[in-house]
Amino acid sequence: MEAGHLSPDSSNEECTVLEALSGLACHTHTGKVTELYCSGCEVCVCEVCALGEHADHPTGPLLAALGTHRDGLQERLTAAQNRLPQISEALVSLREILQQLTNQRALIEEDIHVSFEELHKTLDVRKSVLLMELEVTYGLKQKVLQAQLDTLLHGQGGIVDTCTQTEKALSGEARAASLQAERGLGERLRDLASQGLPFQAEENDQLDLLMETEGLRKSIHKLGTIITTSAVASQSEASGVGLEQCIVGLPACVTIMTRDKAGGPCRSGNAILSAEVCTPDGSVADGEILDYKNGTYDFVYTVNKEGEFSLALRLYDQHIKGSPFRLRVTRSPDPEGAKRRGKSPGSKKKGRKENPIEDDLIFRIGERGRSVHLNKGEFTNLQGCVGILQCGRILIVCVCVCLSLPHGQIFSNEGEFHSRFGVRGRSPGQLQRPTGWVSIFSSEGKYKAKLGSGRLMGPKGVSVDQNGHVIVVDNKACTVFIFQPTGKLVSKFGSRGNGDKQFAGPHFAAVNNNNEIIVTDFHNHSVKVFTPEGELLLKFGSNGEGNGQFNAPTGVAVDVNGNIIVADWGNSRIQVFDGSGSFLSYINTSADPLYGPQGLALTSDGHVVVADSGNHCFKVYRYLQ
Repeated sequence: MEAGHLSPDSSNEECTVLEALSGLACHTHTGKVTELYCSGCEVCVCEVCALGEHADHPTGPLLAALGTHRDGLQERLTAAQNRLPQISEALVSLREILQQLTNQRALIEEDIHVSFEELHKTLDVRKSVLLMELEVTYGLKQKVLQAQLDTLLHGQGGIVDTCTQTEKALSGEARAASLQAERGLGERLRDLASQGLPFQAEENDQLDLLMETEGLRKSIHKLGTIITTSAVASQSEASGVGLEQCIVGLPACVTIMTRDKAGGPCRSGNAILSAEVCTPDGSVADGEILDYKNGTYDFVYTVNKEGEFSLALRLYDQHIKGSPFRLRVTRSPDPEGAKRRGKSPGSKKKGRKENPIEDDLIFRIGERGRSVHLNKGEFTNLQGCVGILQCGRILIVCVCVCLSLPHGQIFSNEGEFHSRFGVRGRSPGQLQRPTGWVSIFSSEGKYKAKLGSGRLMGPKGVSVDQNGHVIVVDNKACTVFIFQPTGKLVSKFGSRGNGDKQFAGPHFAAVNNNNEIIVTDFHNHSVKVFTPEGELLLKFGSNGEGNGQFNAPTGVAVDVNGNIIVADWGNSRIQVFDGSGSFLSYINTSADPLYGPQGLALTSDGHVVVADSGNHCFKVYRYLQ
């Protein structure tokens, strides 16, 4: 029987699956069956079609094509079925989130009712107190006035009665028998006329109510806020050196940018973030999350031992992009990591200007100390200030994080050790970290005085203005204090936050030729310029790695032309700005890369001295003004 003439009820073995399922008659050539498949046109064809209009097309047996199609269909089926567990897991998660949202709504609704009921009770209590106070005050005043009234009425009655009796006696005939009685009336009239009566009111009628309801109404209108964000963990991301590596005992910083479901940045704070640095034995390192109320957060942490760690960053209990991160903690900076993170233009980077100033490393001061008692020129993870004495020598005040052995060392402009001062302790003239005051020494290292005791919480940077006032940046209090050398407080300004007059971990300060105070705002990634009275004049910088951006600025200095030199701690570089905050250039540190620069200063011969905390030394670079 020919393939084109098979009867519907034929049970012959030639009635194959192909014929049953796909052996269809060709629409173009009568009597022919489509036993081939053109993959180019994706149609079934007969032998004549394959030799004709599909002659140049890839064709093959229809059964093989059907098998390939079914294999592909099976793969797609498997892929689709593999999505079902993911969908089920997502459904469980979403139902949990929805249930938590519903539960939270019920809790907040209950809190609102309870809070306003308590306010009603408080208002009722206050109402009762006021009414009681009114009654007591009225009673005291009324008692005084009523007693005075009774006294006057009694005096009035006595006078009226005696006068009436006297008038009656006078209207009668004068007789010797009535003389004695009239004499008694006269004495009584004399006493009544001279008796002391309270004619002036001994109390007043004032009873007023001072009810300052306007401010209360305004407060009520603003009472309570429903706090939420649109941030989701799957879109939120983290950045910063602290994601990969940190140094034992040195604070490391990670910046978290929260984003919504479309990947857009969130602009408000209060997201529920958690961060953990887990050690191999399961313990957690110390850390703090700082909310800048603009959708960005910093996680600042410190690890006190070497090893491989896990850094987990969660938003609403879900890992953000890339979390958990693998973290390596070492006792000294990774040279390759330092080169990667060094942002000076020694290596070209797309979109970054080359440094037009041919600066270079001149020499370095100090090396890492290995013992508990540091020798001259030795430092360990220093968090120090650097200054220039009037004699031109370099003053280094070092705080060693690991050993807590603060001291001062003085070097020549050529880097030769001159002297050291300061011993550990909390007595006058001794140094200790942390401490709550600033000690003043002579250029020879002799203790003279201290200032700020009882006011300072965690002093960091110190500078002196043109009036001889000592400017102290209090890192913990987020406040700038201005003292006279005698210790008398002149003024202060600043508080914790991200506003114009607020700071988040301010570090160092410098003073320009106009006696304006320049402060580095560490966690707000900016530099701010203030008047001596604390009024903001200028703010520049944002979080990032580009020209004019910062990743936690620290040291700051001003040259004779008013240019501002800033140590960019997280980007391990030094940037130069003009007096208006416009980016000019970098100090070229590529010959010996920085790792976490801290305090810096300008020497008398035009060099930049910077505390290189991660490399346990101070470095001197040529700076051409």
